[in-house]
Amino acid sequence: MKYQEIETRQELIHLLQNQSKITYKAFQNLDFTQLNGLLLDKTFEHCLFLGCQLPENFNRFIHDSFIFPQLDMPFNCYINRLYTKDDLYDAYVLGQPDTYRNTYDQKVYRHYIKTGKYAKDIKETLARRLHDHSITDALDDFLENYDEKRIVAFMGGHSLPRNDKSYKQIAYISKQLTEAGFLMTSGGGPGAMEATHLGAWFAGKEDEALEKSLEILSQAPTFKHPLWLDTAFEVLAQYPTSNYKSLGIPTWLYGHEPPTPFASHIAKYFANSVREDGLLTIAKGGIIFAPGSAGTIQEVFQEATQNHYLSFDYASPMIFMNKEYWTEDKPVYACLQQMMQEGKYQNLLLSVHDDPESIIDEIKRFSLAAN
Repeated sequence: MKYQEIETRQELIHLLQNQSKITYKAFQNLDFTQLNGLLLDKTFEHCLFLGCQLPENFNRFIHDSFIFPQLDMPFNCYINRLYTKDDLYDAYVLGQPDTYRNTYDQKVYRHYIKTGKYAKDIKETLARRLHDHSITDALDDFLENYDEKRIVAFMGGHSLPRNDKSYKQIAYISKQLTEAGFLMTSGGGPGAMEATHLGAWFAGKEDEALEKSLEILSQAPTFKHPLWLDTAFEVLAQYPTSNYKSLGIPTWLYGHEPPTPFASHIAKYFANSVREDGLLTIAKGGIIFAPGSAGTIQEVFQEATQNHYLSFDYASPMIFMNKEYWTEDKPVYACLQQMMQEGKYQNLLLSVHDDPESIIDEIKRFSLAAN
């Protein structure tokens, strides 16, 4: 029997008002303590209570069910939705860059470092796994609304400056693909990743608005600049809403890099291995590889492996942005081509481009052919 997930107070109240015997429900991070009047004639069988606040003597209502309590951690082990910029940057004060230290994101990161990037205490490792399981569950719920072949990822270096030509190109590619109905996703950090979400945020807006924002952001070119976050929030203050969504998937393993606030939805993980493999897996509409170093190159070969083995039944486009970089500076594209010719790789859909329009066309062509 598949469990139905109950994740909001409204869903919980509706359920209690309409059913007496409640079975095979998974209640996630909900407060039952103010609903005593609705509980009097209820029984719960084969249910899961994940991090819920429960009234005293609640056990008399349940049978063959399991209660998973919250652990005393600076993070919610059973978060029932994806993060937003407001969650991660809750205590940030515009104009006071030092307040970044007081944010939820940084409090969790300091705890992560203190207890060890690869913690050995069983309580800590359990809490992190529960958190990441909850994030994956929320991510799956979010992605149910999208055609899997229209989810596209940008991979690229975190150090790409905001005033670099490639940063602007990534933003414009992402803007146009978002406007065409694609969900753009990335590792959710600075550099090429931030440019992805900036473009998605400005989908539906005039190009002049994006140009103006690029001018503001260029005042703090990299995330090491003290005003990196301030300039981002200055842009968001001028353009506070977007009719489009994008998905950032960062990790506290790289917690010294601030997550971009331009992503509308953020799936932040403790386990980088889960996060990285998951990001490659969901981008079935194709991956665009902007210039990057060790991390990006690792992701290239991870994606090549998934496509070679048709791990998810079909291969997705692997599009390399910047011919000189990928054929001469870091000749990964040439390496993959040679291995395909030798039969060591199969099923790879490779292309390399300098022109942003060609990259957009590649993504759209695959989507049309897939449908």
